[in-house]
Amino acid sequence: DPRLEGWPLMSSPFPTTFIIGTYIYFVTSLGPKLMENKKPFELRQIMAFYNFSVVALSLYMTYEFLMSGWATGYSFRCDIVDYSRSPTALRMVRTCWLYYFSKFIELLDTIFFVLRKKNNQVTFLHVFHHSIMPWTWWFGVKFAAGGLGTFHALLNCIVHVVMYTYYGICSLGPAYHKYLWWKKYMTTIQLVQFIMITIHIGQIYIMDDCPYQYPIFMFIIWLYGSMFLVLFLHFWYHAYTKGQRLPKMARNGISKDQ
Repeated sequence: DPRLEGWPLMSSPFPTTFIIGTYIYFVTSLGPKLMENKKPFELRQIMAFYNFSVVALSLYMTYEFLMSGWATGYSFRCDIVDYSRSPTALRMVRTCWLYYFSKFIELLDTIFFVLRKKNNQVTFLHVFHHSIMPWTWWFGVKFAAGGLGTFHALLNCIVHVVMYTYYGICSLGPAYHKYLWWKKYMTTIQLVQFIMITIHIGQIYIMDDCPYQYPIFMFIIWLYGSMFLVLFLHFWYHAYTKGQRLPKMARNGISKDQ
């Protein structure tokens, strides 16, 4: 997309790949080794600021996605990418890039786990999710900033408003844990998110003559939605049906690791 000429990190996928590779190495190997003989960092105030900042950013991106298409003309069916330089089209490009960049900010989730020596929370699901999003979104922004391929980003921003509100309240300390009875429903919200993504993107296979410019992206999004639906269902089964990850304060929906 020539409109992205000169934008940060957009010239090549290699800077994004390098950042993600460094992140994976740090959270799975280097970080735990460095922290092995150190006391966990006390990051409660920093984490509270971070979590509520992500809530504010997610609210802003939700509004921008709505105003650049999803509430101003998109049909929720065959919405193609507008490559013009109209104010609305450029607004969508800026929002897509900001969403892509926000995925790097969210890598701090895992870094906080490592610095607090909560290595049990650095799971395959967690690291894979945080790694794949910025990498695939580089290609999305570079080639198709807009259209029906951004629906999952809109949903993700909405879900993150809820999710990081939970994390923010949790980071305020035990006095606020009584307000976190709804932890279990966060996983339900995430499951609904992936179901909606899979159904929405699956429409392209039953619509006649939808001229979306990059059909391969639709397959990737469908695969992503389906894969994470399975992974989160697996997590739900083991955490809430078999009770393998239920903490001592499970009746209140509060994790002892928070």
